[in-house]
Amino acid sequence: MSDGICDLFLLERWCNMSKSRKDSKGRVLRKGESQRKNDGRYIYQYTDPNGKRHVIYANDLLELREKEKDLIRNQLDGLDSYCNGKVTLNYVFDRYISTKYDLKEHTRANYKYMYNHFVRDTFGKRRIDEIKYSDVKFFYYSLLNEAGIKANTLDNIHTVLHPAFQMAVRDNIIRNNPSSGVMAEINKKEGKNKGIRHALTLEQQRAFLNYVANSPVYIHWLPLFTALFGTGCRIGEMLGLHWEDIDYANKTISINHTAIYRFMENGKSEFHISTPKTEAGIRIIPMLDAVEQAFRDEYEAQKETGFNIQVVDGMSGFVFCNKDGNIHKPSVINLAIKRIYEAYNAEEIIKAKRESRRPVLIPHFSCHHIRHTFCTRFCENETNLKVIQSIMGHANIETTMDIYAEATEIKKKEAMKALENNSDIF
Repeated sequence: MSDGICDLFLLERWCNMSKSRKDSKGRVLRKGESQRKNDGRYIYQYTDPNGKRHVIYANDLLELREKEKDLIRNQLDGLDSYCNGKVTLNYVFDRYISTKYDLKEHTRANYKYMYNHFVRDTFGKRRIDEIKYSDVKFFYYSLLNEAGIKANTLDNIHTVLHPAFQMAVRDNIIRNNPSSGVMAEINKKEGKNKGIRHALTLEQQRAFLNYVANSPVYIHWLPLFTALFGTGCRIGEMLGLHWEDIDYANKTISINHTAIYRFMENGKSEFHISTPKTEAGIRIIPMLDAVEQAFRDEYEAQKETGFNIQVVDGMSGFVFCNKDGNIHKPSVINLAIKRIYEAYNAEEIIKAKRESRRPVLIPHFSCHHIRHTFCTRFCENETNLKVIQSIMGHANIETTMDIYAEATEIKKKEAMKALENNSDIF
């Protein structure tokens, strides 16, 4: 380096140092460091990965820089010392959900909705290190008894909270997961069968469909309910069905996508198209004669009322739609089911009293009960579990086996009753 260039370099360096911020002892302060004039204490300000600003204090510059080193070391180790023992459950959940890169968008949206709706403004404000097993248990029971949520909803909340707590354990923020074992204890105390969906009996199923078929108010629902009871499709699979998914020549229905009505972060809800719940959900379902006729009836009806006009993620031509040409919301369908069985039950009670017989009443049920009902009917007539699993699109054979066991148990009771009525053994 020539003398001229060297002199220029030194001059530039001196100018930069002269412009640098210094403490009262003339020491150059780094970015983020400062010294208070009133008491001489040193401050280091920084922004965490979530965009939140923090401040570290020290009486001496060397002490401050040791704290900076510890902070950097802990961040590199994945241990955020600035939140160790002070972080809230809300912070842990937000951190957890940001790491779940493999979640489908509708699943992520549902997780966020569930947490924001039931946890964030109450239990979520608690410091993570102060939450104990009993606190989680008390919170869950308050949701069941005070908020009045259903057991299935509580399971969904636990599905969100448990892994968030577990991440905090792995990050060494807390030692133990306070939610571990809580749901098992609640389910044991409440009864393991509480909240389990049961199928309609054959008598109840026939009563419901016959009432719809003969009702001028509800008959427009008949094709949809016939298709649901005759295929066992999930409601999203049925709502996402296109006319081209129906193969009349081979009498089959292709299930390769599903319509998801999900909550968005802005508080609104909208439909999106997704792949089926599991890989096993992609399947071909043989079409019953009654189901084929239901599709043909729906097509003829829409010639008069109009076909689907709603476009969802670039797709249109959905089989089932409302009078406005839009896809039915699942909540609207469940509400229709409720209105139908309530109207039926009211008429059936009067009719049974007039005819001096026991009324055939229909219990509360939803779209998913219809799927369970189809599977039960199938299990009553088919012994090959792999065939049942394939038609239903169950990811695990255990799910199929549970329904099969329930169905066969009912059939055993019916068989024994028939034996009792038709035998002179005793």
